Amino acid sequence: MGKRTLLLLTVLIFCAAGCAKRTAVTLPDGFTVHARVADTPQKIEKGLMFVKKLAPADGMLFFMEQDEMQAFWMKNTLIDLDIIFIAPDKTVRQVHEQVPHSYTYTPESDVAVVYGQGQYVLELPSGASAKHGIKTGSKLHFSTDTK
Repeated sequence: MGKRTLLLLTVLIFCAAGCAKRTAVTLPDGFTVHARVADTPQKIEKGLMFVKKLAPADGMLFFMEQDEMQAFWMKNTLIDLDIIFIAPDKTVRQVHEQVPHSYTYTPESDVAVVYGQGQYVLELPSGASAKHGIKTGSKLHFSTDTK
């Protein structure tokens, strides 16, 4: 196998493991988060499971099928998060701050679950909501074209 083929295979494997679609989300104070996009049932189910660190400008934006009550379970989510439920017009409906992490060995009865109404859900590093002024009624800006 030549060097060029080996390099191409390495890039493809890297992208299969970690190249995710991202979208820019502008928060109320103008700060921009580069959020991973969860727009398939598989990506929505996995979310940020097993992620060990989330940079201050990183997050995950979930595109749900309908504007309805959503439940987010923190099983195997290794970092504390702020979880924001967002209406179709991109207005914040509810903010859950400092939702605690869990591990593979955390009993299911001890894993945090949060609920909220929304078409979109944004997960950010714990403390980001307070730092950037995200609260009920805030307006967020992002593209809904994830193709």
